[in-house]
Amino acid sequence: MVESARRRPSRKGSMADMPQNLLDQIKELEELFTVDQARLKQIVNHFVKELTKGLSKEGGNIPMNVTWVLGFPTGEEKGSYLALDMGGTNLRVCEVVLSEEKGEFDITQSKYRIPEELKTGGSDDMWEYIADCVQQFLEYHHEGETLSELPLGFTFSYPATQDYVDHGILQRWTKGFDIDGVEGEDVVPMLSAALAKRKLPIKIVALINDTTGTLIASAYTDTDTKIGCIFGTGVNAAYMENAGSIPKIEHYNLPPDTPVAINCEYGAFDNDHVVLPMTPYDIIIDRDSPRPGQQAFEKMTAGLYLGEIFRLVLLDLVDNKNQLIFQNQDVSKLRKPYTLDSSFLSAIEEDPFENLSETQDLFERTLDIRVNKPELELCRRLAELIGTRAARLSACGVAAICTKKNIRSCHVSADGSVFTKYPHFKERGARALREILDWAPHEDDKVTINAAEDGSGVGAALIAALTLERAKAGNLVGIKQKLC
Repeated sequence: MVESARRRPSRKGSMADMPQNLLDQIKELEELFTVDQARLKQIVNHFVKELTKGLSKEGGNIPMNVTWVLGFPTGEEKGSYLALDMGGTNLRVCEVVLSEEKGEFDITQSKYRIPEELKTGGSDDMWEYIADCVQQFLEYHHEGETLSELPLGFTFSYPATQDYVDHGILQRWTKGFDIDGVEGEDVVPMLSAALAKRKLPIKIVALINDTTGTLIASAYTDTDTKIGCIFGTGVNAAYMENAGSIPKIEHYNLPPDTPVAINCEYGAFDNDHVVLPMTPYDIIIDRDSPRPGQQAFEKMTAGLYLGEIFRLVLLDLVDNKNQLIFQNQDVSKLRKPYTLDSSFLSAIEEDPFENLSETQDLFERTLDIRVNKPELELCRRLAELIGTRAARLSACGVAAICTKKNIRSCHVSADGSVFTKYPHFKERGARALREILDWAPHEDDKVTINAAEDGSGVGAALIAALTLERAKAGNLVGIKQKLC
């Protein structure tokens, strides 16, 4: 293994000994997955129209959900709050103490994995499980204490219609969930009933999306934050819109300059397939998904799908290209849908060795496939192409919000496993923003995407605090329950 100990400074000359048929195939894949500057701008132009359409009374593919979070935190918020975060993989229970120091907080938290069988089971089983986790948290961290009623911010990271900040009707499940009896219903009473059954002293005062929480939590510590994003299992963004630019809430007669947080849910961008550069593999993913025709943007950019795109390409090369790769090998494990996730691609892109020995080990360990050097190079290039396309398309959503709001410079706070763990994602997205927004070569980045504060924990607590403050001040617009 002498060769594997040599650090790989560049991949430029690594394909010199590549067979011509594989070189031709790589060229085809490059043409298929590359999104150039002109296409990026075309996507953004359509994106802006779709964002605007979502705010109209008629609506559109992008829900543009009104959250009833009216304004940013001041940094003066205080008190103890619970936060419950129901994500795509884990459930997290937090206690957040907003301190006397401006913009400071302490957080205690526990994480629980959501069992796979609950994701497609009955609703009662899911809410009972969540309530049980909350009870475990309180019993562990407040053993023997008599607790007064604790306000809770519930981070529910699925598309929900909110006529009030403390209620939310699930539009549709995403992220692989498909639980009966929840779509079209308000999820707050469901969870409240499960908590009350255990006699837990908790009041749900705000239902939030993780993206809105990311926006609020990051603005709490960085006032230049104007957009919150999630690049993870799913994709989404939130920003502040003026009430006067939201025709679908004009009957509330809010002052036109009232800031209203919008949870875009823009994973649904281009469900009509007007502008996104879909490949045959994207078409297969959509066709075979639980919800064909939905979440078009998400299926091309989110972590849930990147490994599956990669798998489908490799399988196509085996089955439909005269077994171009993995000849005379058992590829039965490769045939299992979603057997690979984005971490598989991350590991390939992070392989530091010239002979790609870590990638070779990864294929043997995960798929029982022995990959030769030319095949390793093809897999490496394919991972780069899929990862780069995801980052460049993801930048389109940010650029569209900046264009719509005429934001010249700001900080964008981003969370999610793809942003935090996928190599080069941030840099590739930044490069795409430069191309879209036409910054001069000598100019610094004017819109920068940075790691977010804990939106689903701290953000949920802050929104609970903001909601209680509003209720105490008598501003009850967008508040359903009597909170004080």
